[in-house]
Amino acid sequence: MSLVNELIEAGIHFGQRRSSWNPKMGPYIQGVKNQIHIIDIRETIKGLLLAKKFITRTVADGKDVLFVGTKRQARGAVESHCTACQMPYITERWLGGLLTNFRTVRERLRRLEELEGLVQTGGIKSYSKKMESQLARELKKIHRNLNGVRNMSKLPAALVVIDVNRESNAVREAKNLGIPTICLIDTDGDPDFADIPIPGNDDSMRSIDLILRELAAAVQEGKVSRQTSAPAPAEGSAGDSEDGAFPAAPRRRSVRSRFRVDDVGGGLPADESPMQAAVATPPETTT
Repeated sequence: MSLVNELIEAGIHFGQRRSSWNPKMGPYIQGVKNQIHIIDIRETIKGLLLAKKFITRTVADGKDVLFVGTKRQARGAVESHCTACQMPYITERWLGGLLTNFRTVRERLRRLEELEGLVQTGGIKSYSKKMESQLARELKKIHRNLNGVRNMSKLPAALVVIDVNRESNAVREAKNLGIPTICLIDTDGDPDFADIPIPGNDDSMRSIDLILRELAAAVQEGKVSRQTSAPAPAEGSAGDSEDGAFPAAPRRRSVRSRFRVDDVGGGLPADESPMQAAVATPPETTT
């Protein structure tokens, strides 16, 4: 089955209700069906292919990509795909300052390792019952919030975000630091938050899983290239900061300007037939 057909079957073209749309998403909308906006699948494919190419190049340069998806529909897919491709991820609440105050985050991760060491060696039993309970709760909380980024020793070179409305704090921090963002955006989202927008249904578990599957494949492809070459990282880039010692935020430049649509190859639908069939299909309820 082709990627286009998989996306359509996953319902990625079903947007939000017409009454809740963001006018900035107009260029990515093909029409309306039963008061539901229908996203142009060609724009989805275009954004996905551009994102894959950018991720592959970024990972091949020895840098990491941080995946962010804290909504219920995205948590499982983000964790499974990021664990498979060994990339950092956030599936619980975004902690304010995770990027802009990265030194503090690294300190909390060191505390996590310290508490885990106490549990493994049995040293936690030397404390009183009350203190042992407090330490166990602290361990559980830090593990829940930061376990996905425990191996992230430097700032990421890019962010992949599911639902910009929910992850607005994450994309704002990335913008302040000049970190490029790749966002799955529904018709109620703001595409200005994304350097590479992927217009699509961000409430459907199937569509989220499919997008993450493709982006994780791009990570794996970049890792293969990384093993065959060892380029020197660009001095002063956001992804090169060690232990939170990052330079002043560089001037933000859209990633889309670095790639032309022609660069993605022949991945776009050749005709309107898949999209016409999708529009004719009554929208499913996505939760």
